[in-house]
Amino acid sequence: MAQINIYTQQIVIGQDDIDMQRRVSNLRYVAWMQDVAVAHSAVCGWPMERYESISQGWVVRQHTITYKRPAFLGDVVTAATWIASYASRRSLRRYVFWNTEEKNLLAEAETQWVFIDMVSGKPVSVPEELQTSFPVVDKDATAIFKMLCA
Repeated sequence: MAQINIYTQQIVIGQDDIDMQRRVSNLRYVAWMQDVAVAHSAVCGWPMERYESISQGWVVRQHTITYKRPAFLGDVVTAATWIASYASRRSLRRYVFWNTEEKNLLAEAETQWVFIDMVSGKPVSVPEELQTSFPVVDKDATAIFKMLCA
């Protein structure tokens, strides 16, 4: 399977992304975090069907987002995500979002994911095969942003 340490995806801001202040809603960033995590997993050989086949998968424990600048209707945003660390039953996934054209940092984020048995709902150890599909990238969001926008 492909191994993509840092996954990127472009997002074109549409009307459904905009809040009453005419900027991208903070809820959209949370949705994008999940969307790019799922897409990254799929390109690395772990689509949702694979998790279902082993009756195990990820659930969110905590999201953290720091907003730097707003994005607006029609902007193109690049989202990047990577695995920052593993514990026996968890992983920390980081994200960075920037305006693709202007190369302005928009937001930095991270999610603590817990790996669970889908039947019992209890945390279980992250399989070695899964961990090797997503190598840890030991860099913070600012370093990744600078590296990808250089």
